[in-house]
Amino acid sequence: MKARPAPDPAELARRAAVAAEREAAAAAKRAAVVEAREAEKRAAEEAARLAAEEAAAKLPVVPTQAELKAARDARYAARKARK
Repeated sequence: MKARPAPDPAELARRAAVAAEREAAAAAKRAAVVEAREAEKRAAEEAARLAAEEAAAKLPVVPTQAELKAARDARYAARKARK
């Protein structure tokens, strides 16, 4: 069998440059995909947060136990003052 001739150094440099260019383009594409996924995730989180805030705003205001006790005590004091 014959030995293959050694590749031309200029051809090797061209191939390396093409491969580097291809890898750079692939890395840029991967970065764009990752950024798009992160943006989509942020948008979904923001939408969920807004929906939760809107749902919380629709809930009726329920007085706390302390507020209920204060109102009961005020009614009791008012009754005692009338008597």
